[in-house]
Amino acid sequence: MSDKRELNLAAVRQNKGVWLVKVPKYLSQQWDKATEKGEVGKLSIEKKQGKTEVRFSLNEELATMAAAGEKEESLQLPREYPFTMHTASAQTLAVFCQGDADEISLEGTVVHRAECRPVVSDSYMKVKRLQIESVKPQRLSQQLDRAVTTIFKPVANHDFNLEHEKKKKSEGKMVRADRQVVLDMLFSAFEKHQYYSFKDLVDITKQPVTYLKEIMREIGTCNRKGAHKSTWELKPEYRHYQPGEEEEEEEKSP
Repeated sequence: MSDKRELNLAAVRQNKGVWLVKVPKYLSQQWDKATEKGEVGKLSIEKKQGKTEVRFSLNEELATMAAAGEKEESLQLPREYPFTMHTASAQTLAVFCQGDADEISLEGTVVHRAECRPVVSDSYMKVKRLQIESVKPQRLSQQLDRAVTTIFKPVANHDFNLEHEKKKKSEGKMVRADRQVVLDMLFSAFEKHQYYSFKDLVDITKQPVTYLKEIMREIGTCNRKGAHKSTWELKPEYRHYQPGEEEEEEEKSP
């Protein structure tokens, strides 16, 4: 049985241009809290040195978010969000609207694509850390009423033992620290330098290779080419400096 819906082309708006903008999840959640006709913020478009700069400013009333699990009652969100513009000419995108009677109408075609990113600040870094903590799997402890008496037959696991011994030798006596403690050590290190070899990160954090690589893949990227090949740096959303700032400092140094 097919699901057929009517497409209303009576007032086609294919000539109407619309913007397709990707925004952080927490920002869209704050927008939902605005009243029906309330203002969520202001969009400014300026020309600077021949380039168009677009910036969104969040309304002050929506810049406070409840911090679940935190001692503080609320968390102050970043208010400034510069746009990173992308070309939309490579593909044809359109925006459709679904009415109350499941009727679908064409609202317009996408003429600009963009990403709405916050200015990196202490408040933004705190939001990111809380988001990382919120997706950690919940552990459940259960007390057994009686001892487990199930008898298991021996299983050959020679390959596993060899791999385990090899891993122990490579990682030494390193013990996994709490995830947040490791994140704090990494963020503190990257406040001093932009690039690190993975070996240096292991020396700084004293963490097992597999565990540390799992965390770094979440917050950083490994450069595969260029002057900083085989080094790690933070992803743009975790950096404390503005784009180009580190490169300028390197050029000024003798």
